[in-house]
Amino acid sequence: MPEPLPSHAGPFALGTFGPREPSGAVFPGLVTGRRVRDLSDLVPSVRALVEDWDALLPRLHDMAGSGDGTWHDLAALRVHAPIEPGQILQSGANYRKHVVDLVAAEKESVHGATPEEARADAEEMMDVRAREGVPYVFLGSPRAICGPYDDIVLPALGAQHDWELELALVIGKPGRDIPVERAMEHVAAYTVCNDLTTRDRLYRPDLKAIGTDWFTAKNADTFLPTGPFLVPAAFAGDPGDLRITLRHNGVVRQDESTKDMIFDIPRLLSYVSSTTTLRPGDLLLTGSPAGNGAHWGVFLQPGDLLEAEITGLGHQRNTVRSHA
Repeated sequence: MPEPLPSHAGPFALGTFGPREPSGAVFPGLVTGRRVRDLSDLVPSVRALVEDWDALLPRLHDMAGSGDGTWHDLAALRVHAPIEPGQILQSGANYRKHVVDLVAAEKESVHGATPEEARADAEEMMDVRAREGVPYVFLGSPRAICGPYDDIVLPALGAQHDWELELALVIGKPGRDIPVERAMEHVAAYTVCNDLTTRDRLYRPDLKAIGTDWFTAKNADTFLPTGPFLVPAAFAGDPGDLRITLRHNGVVRQDESTKDMIFDIPRLLSYVSSTTTLRPGDLLLTGSPAGNGAHWGVFLQPGDLLEAEITGLGHQRNTVRSHA
């Protein structure tokens, strides 16, 4: 099945492209509709572009409206993950409905609460968390990234391979201890990430006191399909009101607005920057809404098809295959 042409909000987006053949050099590109301008004469990579974001953004506007340079037909190119990030910071348990579902289910099964009591208690907990709590954030590996149309390769170990579609942002301005009210100044662009997880490798029976094993469960090769593009923040619309939709074999599994975030982007950025200095090219995933495979009792199998999109940021389509 041929890849559909991805679309984007605004007059242009950015990405990394190459020939459809496995060999051949990749290049940073400026996308305007169905055309891609090779940016190799400006920067060696999208990462380098983001590292000089404020200075180069006006030039990108000029290039988008000009016929100068080397242009390609988007349909003739392979779309790679748009950027090789520095840090990958990942926010967990950040969508209200998702977390309420999890907490309510535990209260019913473990504590014997009625469905009504369980949900009311969980809702109250989320109100307190949003008002007084802090985000939950962990690090991911850049080696897990693959392109938006690449195959997802299931690792040999584990059976409960799950999807988690997320809005991700790219840092364009360095900062440490960023105040909430200045946080959005540090966002260069947005993209789409599907943060896959092997659920049955998340907890280590041999090390119960330590808890979760995020490295093993989340960082297998190809477990972070990213892209297709970076859409500049000025074009993406309100990041607090974008639609996140994922289909598994044609069935809608996730369909939620980013309005459901417990901690919004300014609070996430302020929180992570209180621990680590953010640098241009860092990627921050903002959490996944309700509707993952664990919720439905369905996990990924070889031959499955995942189709995902976020408003204005384009779409992904990944076929699942076995490691063998």
